[in-house]
Amino acid sequence: MRFNVVSEYKPMGDQPEAIKQLSAGIEMGERFQTLLGVTGSGKTFTMANVIQEVQKPTLVLAHNKTLAAQLYAEFKQFFPNNAVEYFVSYYDYYQPEAYIPVSGLYIEKDLSINEELEKMRLSTTSSLLSGRRDIIVVASVSCLYGIGNPVEFQKNVVSIKRGEMISRTKLLHRLVQSLYARTEADFTPGTFRIKGDTVEVFPSYGDEPFRIHFFGDEIEEIEAFDKASSKVLEKYDRLNIYPANMFVTSPDV
Repeated sequence: MRFNVVSEYKPMGDQPEAIKQLSAGIEMGERFQTLLGVTGSGKTFTMANVIQEVQKPTLVLAHNKTLAAQLYAEFKQFFPNNAVEYFVSYYDYYQPEAYIPVSGLYIEKDLSINEELEKMRLSTTSSLLSGRRDIIVVASVSCLYGIGNPVEFQKNVVSIKRGEMISRTKLLHRLVQSLYARTEADFTPGTFRIKGDTVEVFPSYGDEPFRIHFFGDEIEEIEAFDKASSKVLEKYDRLNIYPANMFVTSPDV
């Protein structure tokens, strides 16, 4: 899918020339360009139009989470039909361990992880590995702190297709290897459950679970469904289920 800016406004004033020059610089391989403008002059809108012009996957780096969140909301508004992802450090609070020699006081490491931010990080990773090109990732400069190995993450993607011959047990082993946990009670992101010849998987990076129907060792049907009503939302011929956690590791490693 192509990048397409959705807005009731059109570039005005200095914006058309800025869009033209910035786009030309990117196409010519310019490594560094700077767009100058006061607050409220429409720099984000200008850059959205540059992205539409050059049609390249885009990484937007912000120096703090507050600005990153603002930019994410704006790009989401400009590109409602494209993949706009948010990738920031998932700590709400982080206190590194410390030792104060004067008083002999040792302070243990303490942290609080935001589960919603972790979900958005996994959504970003799955979008990047999906093969689509219409992706904008808005990130903070500290986003890579504590990140897992992307090669290991990709090696543990579970790919299935309708009509594929695979035992249900083998599929369950692959889900466990990708750090999904079996549950019989709370069906939450990062878990799977078994109902007869059906396996239901709730991805850590999405809002709708998947249902995989088996007939013997054959995958008969793959679908997304609404957790509350169980209503089928979409059917798939192929599906990639991405790992439940950034820190997934292959057995050989």
